[in-house]
Amino acid sequence: MLARLVTTTPWTTTFWRSLFAAAFLALVVSVVRRRSVVALWRDGGRPLIATATCMALASTCFIFSLAHTTVANTLLLMSTGPFVAALLGRLALGELVAPRTWLGMGVALAGVVVMVSRSHGRGIVVGDLLAIVMAASFAGATVLVRRHPDIQMTPAAALSTSITAMVALPLAAPLATPSRDLALLSVFGVAQFGIGFLLFMAGARLIPVAETSLIGMLEIVLGPLWVWLVLGERPDATSLIGGALILAALLGNSLVELIDSRRERCVR
Repeated sequence: MLARLVTTTPWTTTFWRSLFAAAFLALVVSVVRRRSVVALWRDGGRPLIATATCMALASTCFIFSLAHTTVANTLLLMSTGPFVAALLGRLALGELVAPRTWLGMGVALAGVVVMVSRSHGRGIVVGDLLAIVMAASFAGATVLVRRHPDIQMTPAAALSTSITAMVALPLAAPLATPSRDLALLSVFGVAQFGIGFLLFMAGARLIPVAETSLIGMLEIVLGPLWVWLVLGERPDATSLIGGALILAALLGNSLVELIDSRRERCVR
């Protein structure tokens, strides 16, 4: 909704959102860890830099995807990230993929095909493809964190937003941003990205992974809902059908994982 309300170009939106988020996260890290964020970046080394780069690419693709396709398409295609991460984990780390996850991948892929099947005719194929790149980039960051579990995610997020802001700056027009848009972009960077990220990471430490995934799916539903209620942007039939398949795959996989994890706890 915030991306729709501002009048700035995608590069300017990306710059201000990332700059506000980077400043906020760097401040939080410095206060909580009592060390400069730059020192933590040095400690993380190449794995942290690689993770931050993947996150920066995903963040940039997110804004440009919203500029070229519907909010529903962006969020629904982005939600395929866990399945892409499972596939990359199998290829890069040799992790076993459960049969239910393979089934979920197949259903989600069918949903993606349905969603993008009419994108060319409607002129939004670029936005849909950027959403898929975004999902793959987040998946790459996920695999890197699995391979290097000592990576600290908050410093990585601060670095990723710093990288994004630096890349966007030469192509943005920050000084031409109206004060109203600047206020909205500060909320976009600090509240939606910065505080949202910290709360999600804190909550993820307290509940099972499957429950985290289920709660995270609320974004996929609420994002298009807010834009529809406030701005009247309604997903078409193709997006709804394909999105329903993707949501069904995610929901089914997460519910089975949650049931299995609770059975294991009961056995113990």
